[in-house]
Amino acid sequence: MLLDIEGTTTPVDFVYKTLFPYASTNVASFLAKRFAESEIQTIVTDLKAQHAADVAAGFAPPEWLADRQQEARNCAAYAQWLMKRDSKCAPLKALQGKIWQRGYESGELHGEIYPDVALAFARWRGQGRAIAIYSSGSVLAQKLLFGSVPSGDLTRDITAFFDTAVGIKTAAESYTKIAAAMAKAPQEFLFLSDAEKEVAAAGSAGMSAALCVREGEPAGSSIDMVTTFDEVLPC
Repeated sequence: MLLDIEGTTTPVDFVYKTLFPYASTNVASFLAKRFAESEIQTIVTDLKAQHAADVAAGFAPPEWLADRQQEARNCAAYAQWLMKRDSKCAPLKALQGKIWQRGYESGELHGEIYPDVALAFARWRGQGRAIAIYSSGSVLAQKLLFGSVPSGDLTRDITAFFDTAVGIKTAAESYTKIAAAMAKAPQEFLFLSDAEKEVAAAGSAGMSAALCVREGEPAGSSIDMVTTFDEVLPC
């Protein structure tokens, strides 16, 4: 089993109304406090490179001033700009993951999943199936979410986590890489996602794939669909 998160295991509202606002509200204070840490400095360096690429591409991000004392503010302003654009760039996702980690550790954040997910995980593991996650959110963010849901720590049921370090989610090559990383053939996987282009990419790589259409989410019309994990490999 290879699973998307947003709109598949986890309500879209949790991502857009809880996680993203938390990161946006706390990015400036987080950077001000932890800016000197080596891990954060690596993320800042990557964000600065992304900023230069955005400028070269003709976008208009907030100016990144040369003043070293303004670096944390520069980074926070640019991160806010990226978040407003719903950017999937890796350094932003890494920074969001670090901010969310603080929220989970403080008890301000708790993971959220659909009611059928924990039962499905237990069922699939009982069937001897491996479960992997593939999300645009960082691996850290994925582990934090599944490790703090009301039903308990679900990371114990998950064999592998993948983010966009393997490639974008709409590219067939990304799914081929995931299969290779798990030492399996693509044909051994079932991929579920709420994004039709991702389902198509996984299918192009040779995986079985279906669109996950949760209540209130738009339904596709041209590919296989599921509405609940209860109907996925029930026995």
